[in-house]
Amino acid sequence: MSDFDYDKIKDMEYDPNRGCYVGKNGEEFHVTPYSNGNGYKYDYYDRSPYGNAPHNSTHVKSDLSEDWNRTDNDRDNGTQDKSSGSGCYLTTACMYHMQETFDDSCQELMALRWFRDNFVLKEDIKHYYDIAPIIVNLINFQPNCNKIYEWIYENVIMPSIVAIKKGNYKIAYDIYKNSVLALEEKFAKPIIQQQFVKTLKKIRK
Repeated sequence: MSDFDYDKIKDMEYDPNRGCYVGKNGEEFHVTPYSNGNGYKYDYYDRSPYGNAPHNSTHVKSDLSEDWNRTDNDRDNGTQDKSSGSGCYLTTACMYHMQETFDDSCQELMALRWFRDNFVLKEDIKHYYDIAPIIVNLINFQPNCNKIYEWIYENVIMPSIVAIKKGNYKIAYDIYKNSVLALEEKFAKPIIQQQFVKTLKKIRK
């Protein structure tokens, strides 16, 4: 696993000459849209990948169907770790929790989908599917991402399931909506703000 911490991203500044976000110690974070417009590639390097200096790296690819894959290259130890999953953090949390026994039609996801289709407002559903892939991408950059997904499973999914089974739909709705807002604030908002600043700089040129 690369020595990577999400908090390093939010402190990076966009360098138009290098075309990427740059950290104080020379780390680089690249965001590259697919040429066909169907997704993005995110690359983190603990130092510039150019030249002969060795570096560690993390690479995440995510398409608009919300599927993602991640590769961690640790050149110091000569190791490489790979993982993949869904852009829906509720589904991904179930995948991490159940691991080898995961089934996309498991009772947790079936209950959440039924609740979504019958009780969640369309604008909240749209917002979730707009923001969830961003949240998942950034969670996956964290070295303790498995613990984060376990936390989501225990504190978002299971309490929601219990509330749904008891018919406490308002409680389930509040858990669902508050989780979106909290995770968006923690993971997505800093990157969205950086992208907005980048856009403003281009407009002002």
